[in-house]
Amino acid sequence: MGYLEVAARLLLATVFAVALFGKVTGGRAYAAFADSIARMRVLPARVARPAALASVVTEGAVVLLLVLPWRWAAVAGFVLAAGLLAVFAAAIAISLRGGNRAPCRCFGASATPLGRGHIVRNLILIVIALTGLAAAAAVGAGAGAIAIPGAVVAGAAGLVAGIVVTAYDDIVTLFR
Repeated sequence: MGYLEVAARLLLATVFAVALFGKVTGGRAYAAFADSIARMRVLPARVARPAALASVVTEGAVVLLLVLPWRWAAVAGFVLAAGLLAVFAAAIAISLRGGNRAPCRCFGASATPLGRGHIVRNLILIVIALTGLAAAAAVGAGAGAIAIPGAVVAGAAGLVAGIVVTAYDDIVTLFR
């Protein structure tokens, strides 16, 4: 496991853990998330709740896979993360193309309307997932040997970056 993989694991695990927590902290939070999917008008309203459940289960799987210490788990976690982020980016793009800027419940309660920045954020996270995937899949001499202090720094950097990503809407609002 290299430093890049450690940072990518922690960044994405943080992002998906915060997103998951914001959606499942109670019945109201989950219902609001499911309703926000329906308001995006990307899917028929009758599948909004099953889509919400699929999203929550997949986010939980991503977090679990990225925190497990095995290479196969990281590979699966990065692939799952990239796929889910691609679905999210596409759904936001379709919603925006239809003129709908309903607030996203990506990280729980939010009044921030959907915008291009949400697509950009997801595309950046996809790049991070694919970079982490490449790092996790790297095979060769020394690919698995890292020093603990360096891993701690890489993990801390990933954690901080993940927190910044989850606070994106608040940061943008602050600077407007």
